[in-house]
Amino acid sequence: MSRRLPPLSSMRAFEAAARHLSFTLAAEELNVTQAAVSHQIKSLEDRLGMPLFRRLNRALMLTDAGQGLYPATNKALDIMATAIDRLHRHERTGELTVTTMDSFAATWLVPRLGRFRQRHPDIDIRITTSDISVDFARENVDLAVRYGHGEWPELHVERLMTEEVFPVCAPSLIQSGEPLKTPADLKNHTLLHDDMQVDWRMWLMAAGEPDVDATRGLSYQHSNLVIQAAEQGDGVALARSALVNTALSAGRLIKPFDLSLPVKYAYYIVCPVGQANRPKIKAFRDWLLNEAEVNTLAPDQI
Repeated sequence: MSRRLPPLSSMRAFEAAARHLSFTLAAEELNVTQAAVSHQIKSLEDRLGMPLFRRLNRALMLTDAGQGLYPATNKALDIMATAIDRLHRHERTGELTVTTMDSFAATWLVPRLGRFRQRHPDIDIRITTSDISVDFARENVDLAVRYGHGEWPELHVERLMTEEVFPVCAPSLIQSGEPLKTPADLKNHTLLHDDMQVDWRMWLMAAGEPDVDATRGLSYQHSNLVIQAAEQGDGVALARSALVNTALSAGRLIKPFDLSLPVKYAYYIVCPVGQANRPKIKAFRDWLLNEAEVNTLAPDQI
């Protein structure tokens, strides 16, 4: 159904003038000139074909038509104002759905979320995990943290942090087990693997130990399980720095060697184009970037 309504500006001018019974006060409220209010109301009266005000010597009164129009106009503007305020609150507060990999969520993101909550208590973070890139057009997700080259066409992408890989193990593994003084000693230890595209072979080649069998040991689907196994003393893991800094700072893991290799992949913040500066998303993006700057510290030390 087509609605033949006057311009909203003229209805706002009428409602303010009718409420104050003053063009001057209406102009002050709307932050326009009195002449502008008078022009808007005159335009509305011409459109309706009837006067809405009686302009007396030092007073302003509503006509019968004005008295009939004012309550509905006041209510309609209140309804619109409430709806718009609700939309603004929804952009600033409420639920924000973030998806990322299971390992990143468990070892890096979740331990830090308490600080975001302290800064933004009105934003409720909902974390979902998947190794498959989310389809923003089909799924109810606001933002993702992805691991890769950073090439996702038609999405807003910004790098969160890079990382390195290096061996880690539990202190007890060295204290009570076989020596681990040189990379060659790894042949006497269980190697722990994840399914990421960085492996022991590259590190051993860089360390000058191609004779150590890089394929043996235990394999896990997720990197957080590799880290957990290393903390339990089950073997030596080739760990990614972003995921083990907390355990290293807490002393649950140690680096037996100094050699670290840069990784060609990085972590990226990803969201639909045009959504990055929505208040809730921007607040979380800014917080993530700040956390990444101090990533070398454990969450309880930041």
